[in-house]
Amino acid sequence: MTTPGSLVDRHVGFVHALREAGLPVSPAEGLDAAHALMVIDLAERETLREAYAATLVKRPAHRPGFDLLFDLWFPPVTTGAEGTAVAEDAELPELRERLAELLMGDPADPAFREFARAMVGRFGQIQAAPGRQSWFSFPVLRALSPETLVARMLAAMLDERGGLPEKVARRHIARTTEAFTEAVASDVRRRIAEESGVEKIARSAVRPPIDRVDFLRATKEELARLRREVYPLARRLATRLSIRQKRGRRGRLDFRRTVRASLSTGGVPLTTHLRPPRPHRPELVVLCDASDSVSTFSHFTLLLTFALREQFTKVRAFAFVDTVDEITDLFAPGADVLDAIGRLADEADIVRFGRTDYGHVFERFAGRFPDAVGPRTSLLILGDARSNYQVPALGTLKRLAGQARHAYWLNPEPRAQWDTGDSLATSYGSVVPMHECRNVAQLAAFVETLAS
Repeated sequence: MTTPGSLVDRHVGFVHALREAGLPVSPAEGLDAAHALMVIDLAERETLREAYAATLVKRPAHRPGFDLLFDLWFPPVTTGAEGTAVAEDAELPELRERLAELLMGDPADPAFREFARAMVGRFGQIQAAPGRQSWFSFPVLRALSPETLVARMLAAMLDERGGLPEKVARRHIARTTEAFTEAVASDVRRRIAEESGVEKIARSAVRPPIDRVDFLRATKEELARLRREVYPLARRLATRLSIRQKRGRRGRLDFRRTVRASLSTGGVPLTTHLRPPRPHRPELVVLCDASDSVSTFSHFTLLLTFALREQFTKVRAFAFVDTVDEITDLFAPGADVLDAIGRLADEADIVRFGRTDYGHVFERFAGRFPDAVGPRTSLLILGDARSNYQVPALGTLKRLAGQARHAYWLNPEPRAQWDTGDSLATSYGSVVPMHECRNVAQLAAFVETLAS
C-alpha cells in the first residue's frame, strides 16, 4: 500500500497509526485535530506538526513516537524533490568537511537535514538480498564517520583546549551528531515508506510508549525508564489495598453511646453505635518468579517490590524458580535496588534443577514460612504459571489464599497464551484471581480495579 494522497486519507491513516503504536487517541481528539487543520496554514509543516501534537499527544513520553510517525505520514520532501545542497561529484573529504561545518552549527538549519537527505541518496542504498535494493543508515554513517571529526571540530571551535569551554563544545558536538544520526534514520524511513508503504514501516519503526512496553520484551534502557513508573504505582497499590481492607469492616460495639442513644426511646436500643475500626497499613507478601523465561518481568516486579517497602507496614519478598527463598533482606531500606537484583542469583536459594515448578514452590513456601501469610496479609504472586508439567499443588495454594486477606496473581503472558503448553493459568486462576499484566498500563489498570 502506498502513502495516501488526499489530506483526509493522510489524517485518518496518521490517527490510526498513532493508535496502533499505543498512543491513546480518542475519536473526539481525532475530530479536534481535523478542526485544527482548518485554521492553520497547511503549507507550514512545523505548524501542522504542533497542531497535531496539541490535540493528540497527552504525555511527554508519547512525543518521540508521535514525531516519528508524523515524519512518515507528512514527510518534508518526496524522492525526486530533494534539494541540491551537495554537488553530486563532491569527493568524500569535501563531504566530511561540510559535515563538520554543519555539526558545529545549529541542527535546526534547513541545510542540516538537506545534507542528511543528500547523503542517504548517495550512500544509503545497498543490496539487501539478491536482486533487491534497500535503504540503510549504517553505510551513510560509516562513510562519513562523524565520530572521527571531533578533534577537527574542537580545534576549529576553541582557541585553547581544556576546561569548561571544551566540555561545552563536546556537549554541543554530541548533540548535533545525534541530531544528524536521527536525520539520516528519518530519511531512510521515508524512502522505505515510499517504496514499501507507510503503514508497514510505521508498524516496525515505532516502539510503543513506555507504559505499554511488554515486560517480557523490554530492553535494558526501557527497564531503566520503567523505574520512574514504579513509585507512583506502589503508592496507589498500597492505597487501594488499604481501602479494600477497611471497606466492609465494622468496629466493636460502643456500649456507652448505644445506651445514651436509647434514653430517647425509653431505654430500647433501637440504634446501635459502633467504634470506628482502627486503621492500619496493610501487610504484603510477594512471591516472584525469577526464572529466565520471565527475567525482564521479574526485574520489573522486584523494582516494584522495592518501592512497596516504603508503602506497607510489613513487606516480605520471596523469589523462586523450582524452590523458594526469602529475599526481604536484599531489599532493606537504603539498599541499591540494582545491586540487590544482582545479588539475588548468587545468594538466594531458589534453584534445584533450573526448571520452574510452581507446585513444589507452593508446598515449600507453606512448609518453610508458615507464618508469612496471615489474616492481615495481601498475597501477590507474580509469574507466568508455567510449571513444566509438574504437579500443581492446587490444594496448597488454596490454603495459602484462604489464610490471606486478599490474594492476586499477575501474569505477564498474553491471555491468548494461557493454558497453552505447560501453562496452568486457568487452574491457578480458579484459586487466585489472575490478571494479565504485560506492561505498566495493565498494571495501573489492575491497581484501579482494586478500588471497585
